[in-house]
Amino acid sequence: MAWRISFTPQAEKDLSRISSQNARRINLYLRERVAPNPRTVGGPLKGRLREFWRYRVGDYRVLAKIEDEQLLVLVVQIGHRSGVYGG
Repeated sequence: MAWRISFTPQAEKDLSRISSQNARRINLYLRERVAPNPRTVGGPLKGRLREFWRYRVGDYRVLAKIEDEQLLVLVVQIGHRSGVYGG
């Protein structure tokens, strides 16, 4: 069973700010690679962000929270790799 992918309002805003080509690439990655099983790609973050998983899509990073009970991957932030982790 495939997982659902959902976006927070902030993630939707982040996605709208990047080029349409990169936005399509990110959406395709989430549908084809993450939705079947979110733990087979990406990886968990450490430290203060340890509740999130990170997915690399080119120069962009997608931060998401995996909610096992609901089979939901909640995308919370999307950004360029240079600034997505909040320093």
